[in-house]
Order: sequence, then structure tokens, then C-alpha cells
Amino acid sequence: MNYFYFLKIVITVIFITAISEVSKKSSIIAAVMASLPVISIIAMMWIYIDTKDIEKISLLSKQLSWMVLPSLIFFISLPIFLKHGFSFYSGLTSSMILTATGYCAMILIIKQIGFKI
Repeated sequence: MNYFYFLKIVITVIFITAISEVSKKSSIIAAVMASLPVISIIAMMWIYIDTKDIEKISLLSKQLSWMVLPSLIFFISLPIFLKHGFSFYSGLTSSMILTATGYCAMILIIKQIGFKI
């Protein structure tokens, strides 16, 4: 494994760990940190550093904007499942399944309207 690849992993892990640690003290600050498109930004930075391909980054950004919509299914459904007595893991799994279904539906919609995916 080369040094740069290892650095990418470390930076990504540090950010995720920071969100987890901040959430112990303030769930709202952790929510703001997690809601930032940091993973997308980091991915775009790595793509740019690796390829300098602006067109690829532009396409990724456009596609990400469409994928935000089905990701909301997760954040809406999880608290509903938990409120209705689902255990954490069954609520999490159910929300993930609904979200995956939403992603599949969004991909079909995107194909139907002619966007490149």
C-alpha cells in the first residue's frame, strides 16, 4: 500500500471518529458535522489529486445532488421505526433497506429523464 493511499484512509477515519466523539457531548454539533457533504468533498479532493479530471468531478457533483433526495428516506424513517418500538438494529436495517430502495428508484428516474449515470 502506498503512502498516499494510507493518508487518504487516515484522514477519512479521523473525520468519522471526530463526529462520533463530538456526538457524545453535543448531538446537534455532530449532526451539523455529519450533514456537511464532507465525504463527498473528500472524495472529490482525492479524485482531483489523483486525476486532475474536472469533468469527472463535475459529473460526480451532479449525480450526488440527485442522490441526496433518497438519502433523506433514512433520516426520516429511522426515528419513526425507533418511536414505534423497533430495536436499534432492526430500525437501522429497515431504514437502510428503504433507503436502498429509494436509491434504486432514483437511478431508474434519472435514467428515464436521460441523465448520464
